[in-house]
Amino acid sequence: MNGPALWANLHLLFWLSLTPFVTGWMGENHFRAVPVALYGVILLMTGVAYFNLARVLMKHHGKDSVLAKAIGSDFKGKVSLVTYAVANPVAFVNAWLSMACYVAVAVIWFIPDRRIESVLNESSAKGPKF
Repeated sequence: MNGPALWANLHLLFWLSLTPFVTGWMGENHFRAVPVALYGVILLMTGVAYFNLARVLMKHHGKDSVLAKAIGSDFKGKVSLVTYAVANPVAFVNAWLSMACYVAVAVIWFIPDRRIESVLNESSAKGPKF
């Protein structure tokens, strides 16, 4: 672990800590446009922070590390960021469509990602690397 990784992790935790407040505000206002859009901003910034943390960790461990191979091009992360960025302005047109986009991203991440498991199984079969 190094300093940039710790800061990137704190950045992610900061945005995650805002989620309950904006979720409560969104619920209290019956999913009006501004709270739904702000919820999307928090989700977008959380996604940016996750993407940044993954990049910092891959830089720290090297591009040939097990982590870098497991994350790969991070297609799900990139799709999530684009979906959040599109859904934010959509909230001012149709808040429920924006919420559907947020739910779609959650479903994408809920589906297990076999990349990490397969890379870890492959690396453990080759033996430990010290």
